[in-house]
Amino acid sequence: MHKTHASLHRLLSVLVIGGLSLSAAHAAQTYPQQKPIRLIVGFTPGGAADTSARTVTRKMAESIGTGFLVDNRPGAGGNVAAEIVSRSTPDGHTLFWGSVGPLSVSAALGVKLPYDPFKDFAPAGLAVTSCNILVARAQFKGDTLGDVLSQAKARPRQLNYATQGLGSTGYLAGELLQTMAKVELTQVPYKGGAQVATSLLGGEVELAFLSVTALKSIGAGRIKALAVTCGKRDPGVPNVPTFAEAGVAGYDASFWYGLLAPAGTSSAIIGKLNQALRAALADTSVSQPLASLGLIAAPSSPQEFSALIRRDYEKWKRTFAGRKASGR
Repeated sequence: MHKTHASLHRLLSVLVIGGLSLSAAHAAQTYPQQKPIRLIVGFTPGGAADTSARTVTRKMAESIGTGFLVDNRPGAGGNVAAEIVSRSTPDGHTLFWGSVGPLSVSAALGVKLPYDPFKDFAPAGLAVTSCNILVARAQFKGDTLGDVLSQAKARPRQLNYATQGLGSTGYLAGELLQTMAKVELTQVPYKGGAQVATSLLGGEVELAFLSVTALKSIGAGRIKALAVTCGKRDPGVPNVPTFAEAGVAGYDASFWYGLLAPAGTSSAIIGKLNQALRAALADTSVSQPLASLGLIAAPSSPQEFSALIRRDYEKWKRTFAGRKASGR
């Protein structure tokens, strides 16, 4: 009797697994249905998030076989959009153009979220990364990151730097720098990149974190580019060293956008989305416009993207804990 039950159990397991495999295969074959895919973007139209989402998915639509309808849902730094997607049906027809804020930083800050960034999403793949550049005004007495750090150690909290506001990429890059280099600077938050550039050129601040596109718009000779926040040099400014190369080993404040679906979405659908995403990013009609925005095509597997989200969460959690311990 025991052997009979065991045999039946094995047979049932085989049938269930086989059924699941057939179901997954069927999902991939029939996906997408004859309706557009709703892509939730957590920021307003016209910005880097919105433009990159539209540029990439316009090309993806050609291989997926249906259009993408971009739905801008700004609020709470992308957290509003993340919540909408986390509660959506996992059929591949509602997707999220996610960023480091709602998926890594908010949780690292201890923000009470209406979703779990690690359990409520199925990452399909990383799409693009971007860097900031630490710059100094032309009159700054120093030409390297080492000069900045030397002055910061000699004059704690005397050097000031401009960012695009609390929680912005410049803010995060500055927090990571102070934690890793063990220096104290004074952040001066503004409402946007244009105000940051104006304050730097006008002498209100000595340093600033700018995007690659903002740096190029200012022109040569007016400011000094000291270091790129990404782990690798930015192709848009290949002569500017990384923070790691300039003396802060292990520093990497890369920012990114990627494609995610609600948890429970078929692995076959995720695979199909990843394939279409990779193909789009490999096309120069996509990668070149992205590069003009300071965005670097960075395709990955779903597993690599999932690991990045977790790794960035741990990094920013350590950073904020270190800043809190220092009293800042």
